[in-house]
Amino acid sequence: MITKSKTIDKFHVWTVGCQMNIADSQRVDVGLKRLGLDEEKNIEEADIIVLNTCVVRQSAEDTATGLLGKLAKQKRKKSTYICVTGCMVESTTKSLAQRFPHVDLWAKPQDTPKIIENIADYLNLSSDGCVENLIPEKSKFAEFVPIVQGCDKFCTFCVIPYRRGRETSKPSNQLFEEIKTLVDNGTKEVTLLGQNVDSYGHDLNPKKDLSDLMYLINDIPDLKRIRFLTSHPNDMSLRLIRTINDLPKVCRSINLPFQAGSNRILANMRRGYTRDQFLRKIDQIKTIVPEATITTDLIVGFPGETERDFEDSLDILNRVKFDKVHVAAYSERKGTFAFRQIDDDIPMEEKRIRLNTVNQLQDKIQKKLNSKYLNKEFDVLVEGKNRDMYFGRTEGDKLVYLDDLDEKFIGEIIKTLIIDYSPYSLNAEKI
Repeated sequence: MITKSKTIDKFHVWTVGCQMNIADSQRVDVGLKRLGLDEEKNIEEADIIVLNTCVVRQSAEDTATGLLGKLAKQKRKKSTYICVTGCMVESTTKSLAQRFPHVDLWAKPQDTPKIIENIADYLNLSSDGCVENLIPEKSKFAEFVPIVQGCDKFCTFCVIPYRRGRETSKPSNQLFEEIKTLVDNGTKEVTLLGQNVDSYGHDLNPKKDLSDLMYLINDIPDLKRIRFLTSHPNDMSLRLIRTINDLPKVCRSINLPFQAGSNRILANMRRGYTRDQFLRKIDQIKTIVPEATITTDLIVGFPGETERDFEDSLDILNRVKFDKVHVAAYSERKGTFAFRQIDDDIPMEEKRIRLNTVNQLQDKIQKKLNSKYLNKEFDVLVEGKNRDMYFGRTEGDKLVYLDDLDEKFIGEIIKTLIIDYSPYSLNAEKI
């Protein structure tokens, strides 16, 4: 622990990675403000710095380690307390502590109480009342709500189960109160989060499922929209699909990763399903919820992926015609089964070619899909302003840019008419 040379009262929380990290950082922010600290937008001016990291992709890890290098120089110039949390933090932190000796605290993902309590101790403050129910007094109109932490799937390419642990669900009554409080504080839309959100409740006693939770919170007055991320094909049940169709507040927007179109690659990934099983699940969704927008995740260049295997993935894209594809080139992640047992034998140049091929195909698919929205009306939740354009999202999670609005519409759901489109977004005017 470093020696304080002055009163420390400014903090900065830096976040990279998934929506779960965003939600975790928000709770750290609430806890630090309860300690009486002020938020500092400029990390170079902060006295307390919390880095919430991601290692799912190499680029995210490189960004975090690069920033840690800069903070070492900053710490030599001024008294700074540095905490690192998120998926960069392994079960043992000995090697991390040796590599980054200037870090004062390493905290596993979701270990917010540890962060708040250690910073309180450092500042000679009491953390009593600062680590429970970390919900902001003034909520955003759209909030992320973690409902199940960790993952039990152990895909060979993924480090999440080793960093976030096994699946642990929050009790539904606790989630109801948390979401009701958010709504009372101004929230209109919640996104239920989990590394594998469809597995919610299997570890509770008595057992619950995601449908049970959706029915429970659907009755909260003034809650307008319910979203959920991220699903797994093996846990997307018929009951859940029917719930999406039946409950008016649940958005007809589903993210269902397929990761690879080849049965051989799927088996090597240990995904637990075949391409035909995945396609049958898509058929179920389109039959029961015909207006659903469907997005997916895809990895190209997984070890051993032949040109034929890659063509199988392109075939899935052409068959399903997803509304959006989050595609990434495979990169080795230390600690995974693939890192230990499978040679990364696809050249980076080939991975880039396959990545570009997917993006070019998907651009054509998305442009055609978005063309059908022209001259149609949609309710849009206005989220903010980017440069000179206001933006928001439809129930189907389509990004919409809006002309001729002002700030009073931010956080409101308005009726719009779509007047233009691109592969990535829609343009609309307020009706």
